[in-house]
Amino acid sequence: MNRRDFLKVASAGFGTLLVSGLGLSLINKPATGASANAQTTPVLPPAADVRQSIVVITGSPHRNGTSALLADKFIEGVQANGHRTFRFNAAFENIKPCHGCNACRQNGPCVLNDAIEKSLIPQLLQADIIALVTPLYYYGMSTQLKTVVDRFYSHLRGFDGKKALLMATAYNSAGWTFEALVDHYQSLAEYMHWQDLGMVLGYGCGSRNATERSEFPQQAYQLGQSI
Repeated sequence: MNRRDFLKVASAGFGTLLVSGLGLSLINKPATGASANAQTTPVLPPAADVRQSIVVITGSPHRNGTSALLADKFIEGVQANGHRTFRFNAAFENIKPCHGCNACRQNGPCVLNDAIEKSLIPQLLQADIIALVTPLYYYGMSTQLKTVVDRFYSHLRGFDGKKALLMATAYNSAGWTFEALVDHYQSLAEYMHWQDLGMVLGYGCGSRNATERSEFPQQAYQLGQSI
């Protein structure tokens, strides 16, 4: 079977928890060899004393899907520390893709007066943290989330210097599954001058039930609590 064929996952593998910077990077890849049965306990940084504003943007067309579960758990963890959250479910909003008309770069407003411009952008401008949540579609983010990201162009420098994180789920369990998505996210973070707070990458999450039985919802909760 070609290495890029989807693999049916019998059980999610254990992975490594990487702590980087001020945030928690939770990246679980399928374990192999003698360390396959080893588990590590994440060391969480202390929660911030100042109440922060977190915008969670989801890109799944399934209200109760696998990545939606990670978003739910992350928000639970964030709210447990008293922070403010705003959730924008892109798949269920009236949004339009960027037309590339460049009107916004000519000191004018975006010509697409939709939910992104009226509801999401004001929240993003005030946000301390931006959380991007998506299922993996052909090794990238979903169309719904990409539509939102493309629209950042109209207020580009207004989002500079914020903190960000990525959460995603995939049916696949191969070690390279999330490589393209992670590269895209890291390039976006560098371009936007974002501080990366971490990632939760859900390997082998082909169904809601499989995701619920995995360690990834708890990792999403812990990532929320680390803020």
